[in-house]
Parts: sequence; C-alpha cells; structure tokens
Amino acid sequence: MKGFNTTAVCIPLKHYMVDLSERVREIKKLVDAGKYFTINRARQYGKTTTLYALKNDLAGEYDVINLDFQGIGDAGFRTEQSFVRAFCRLLKRKRLVYERLPEGTKDSVEEILSRKDNLAELDELFIVIGDWCNTSEKPVVLIIDEVDSATNNRAFLDFLAQLRDGYIARDTDGIAAFHSVILAGVTDVKHLKSRIRDDDEYKVNSPWNIVADFDIDMSLSTEGIAGMLGENEADYHTGMDTASIEEYIHDYTDGYPFLVSRICQLADTEVSRKLPLADA
Repeated sequence: MKGFNTTAVCIPLKHYMVDLSERVREIKKLVDAGKYFTINRARQYGKTTTLYALKNDLAGEYDVINLDFQGIGDAGFRTEQSFVRAFCRLLKRKRLVYERLPEGTKDSVEEILSRKDNLAELDELFIVIGDWCNTSEKPVVLIIDEVDSATNNRAFLDFLAQLRDGYIARDTDGIAAFHSVILAGVTDVKHLKSRIRDDDEYKVNSPWNIVADFDIDMSLSTEGIAGMLGENEADYHTGMDTASIEEYIHDYTDGYPFLVSRICQLADTEVSRKLPLADA
C-alpha cells in the first residue's frame, strides 16, 4: 500500500501525492523555449519531486541530464580544476545518465579523469559539453538540484559564467550548448555576483543574468490535497470527511507541501490507530 512521504523525493507508485501534470506542463513551456532558469523555494517545498516528474516528462523529446551538487564535496569546489574532475566524476556515477552519453563524450570524460597532471580547466569541459550537445540526437537539458552546495565557491560562479556564455553564443554564433538549464535550490543564484579582474580593476558581474523568470506556483491547492486524501480514503475506507479536512489543512498550511504531507501522514499513521480506542 502507498503511504504519505515527507522525506526526499515522492514516487507516484509508492506515495500519495498531488497530480503534478499541470505544473510540469507549465515548466516544460520554459524548457521548450530554450530558457535557462532557477527554481528557488524553501526546504521541503517539493523541488526535487517536481524535477523528478519533469525529467520523466521531458525524456521523450530531450536528453535530460539530472545531477545533484550534493554529490560534490567541498574539495570539489576549491579550484577550477578540482571542480572539472568532480563534475566528470558526478556524470560517471549517474550510471543511467552516463550510459546515454555519446561515445566521444565518454572518451573525453574518461581522459579528463585519468590525468595525473595538466588537469582540465572549465573551458576544456565546455568544449566537451559543446561536442556532446552537437552530437546528441536530442536537445540536451541540464538539471542541477541542490545548487546551494556550491554558491559560496568561485569555481561554481565561473561555471555559471560559462553556462551564460554558452547560452549567448548558442543564439549569436550558432555554437552548440545546452538547450535548457534548470538550477534548483533555496538560494537564488541570479543574485550572486562574481568579481572579475580587468586592467587591474575589479568589475562586478552577474554570472547568471540570462535567467528567465520562474513564477509558477508550487504550493498545494485544495484540489491537490483532496486528491491525496481521496486516494488514501479509497484504499482504507476510514469514513473521513475529506471535503472538510482538505479545506482545514490548506488554510492551516497555506499549501506548504511538507506541512500538508506531514499532517496527512500523522492522520494516517497516528490518529487512525487511536480511533478504535476512542470508540471503545
């Protein structure tokens, strides 16, 4: 039987959850338009679950590369060279992602990882990415979750700057680059600034100033809550007045996904156990 989930990603076959199809359709419009954008919400606001649903929806039309920067330790962000190696290791660890890479791209990743000296720099990594995007049978979409793991590191800022340059060159010079890039986390990286030296003076530059607005509502509606409760009621037949409870939960939580799921979880696992005692 399914249960309510309040940790990590929600899986439709395992968990009671809202229907995300409309939200995914709205996000896909940004992807179809080739936009680079960020999804910034508080912790446990459904970002990872939404990305999981989006990845599955995009898979037919796009080659989707989904990474999680929590898979890169602090050492991986210390220098440009260590970041390139860490990024390549992350690609290789994502087996289902790595298996879909063109053979030439795999060879380049393996060559970078095998180096003992003369470590690769970011511009070399982006040459590999450009070749990959150029040879892929489908447009390549990059999704990075938990970008908060990297926002205080210069190597990450330089990575954003390279993504920005690829986005611009894609349209102005016809250079192959990611079709769309989605960064998800609590921190809005479009406000990060990078100091770049030019003629012995510092210029402040935004490495993510090409980002499109993301204003899609990710809170849970009363209809979404009703769907979860209704599915649970259909499984267990508790006699719950779902119409009243869904309104109460929405008013109490304002649709905050974690709070909604936690209340439903407690009602399912705790309250229902005590109901027979109350009737006795």
